[in-house]
Amino acid sequence: MHEWRTIPWHKLERKVFKLQKRIYKAANRGDKRTVRKLQRLLVKSWSAKCLAVRKVTQENQGKKTAGVDGVKSLTPKQRIKLVGQLTFSNKAKPARRVWIPKPGRDEKRPLGIPTMYDRALQGLVKFALEPEWEAYFEHNSYGFRPGRGCHDAIAAIFNTIRFKPKWVLDADIAQCFDRIDHQALLLKLNTSSTFRKQIRAWLIAGVVDAGLLVATPEGTPQGGVRALRSVQR
Repeated sequence: MHEWRTIPWHKLERKVFKLQKRIYKAANRGDKRTVRKLQRLLVKSWSAKCLAVRKVTQENQGKKTAGVDGVKSLTPKQRIKLVGQLTFSNKAKPARRVWIPKPGRDEKRPLGIPTMYDRALQGLVKFALEPEWEAYFEHNSYGFRPGRGCHDAIAAIFNTIRFKPKWVLDADIAQCFDRIDHQALLLKLNTSSTFRKQIRAWLIAGVVDAGLLVATPEGTPQGGVRALRSVQR
C-alpha cells in the first residue's frame, strides 16, 4: 500500500488526463460506446480516486467543512482508507444545510454540504463526465468549466461589442437551482445507469437544516465540490 506522502501525483495526473482526453475525443466524434467504456475505466482507476480524495481533503477551501457525519480534516491514513472505500451505489447521505450571506445584501444563500465521502465520489464522477460535456458545450460558455472564468467571459463580451454597439440581455432566474426537475436533469445528462443511479441518490438524499431532515423532491444542492470554495465552517 502507498503512503499518502509518497504518491507520485504528477504521474497520476498524467494518467487521468490521458483518459480524459480520450473521453473528449470519443464524445467529439459521437462514439458513445467508447465514452461509456472509458468513463468506467476512469472511475475504477486508483489514480482518479486518489486525485478525487486529494481534491476534497486538501485542495478545496471547504476541506475543513463537515457534512452531517461531522468528518473533516482527514489524516493521510484516513485519506488512503477513503480511496479504498469509494464505490458506486444507489444510496447517499443527506447534505448539511449551511446559510451564507449574499454579497451586498441582507439575504442568505443556502448551501447543502455533502459528507466527505460523497464529496470525493462526486469529484470522481466529475472527472469522468466533465471531458464528455466539454465536447458538447458551446465555445462561448464560461460557467463551471475547467480553465475558464468570469474574466474570460468579460474579455469575450468586450471583443464582441468594442466595434459596434449591441444589445445585452441579463436574465436572473429566481431560485433556479432550487427548482430544477430531477427527471429532466437525468434525461438531459443521458449517462450510464451506474452514474444515473448515484446522481439520483444525491439529488433525493435531502438536507439536514437545524437538526431536521428536509426532503428534496426537486432542485440540486449548491455545496458540492465547486461550491465549497465559498464556505469554510
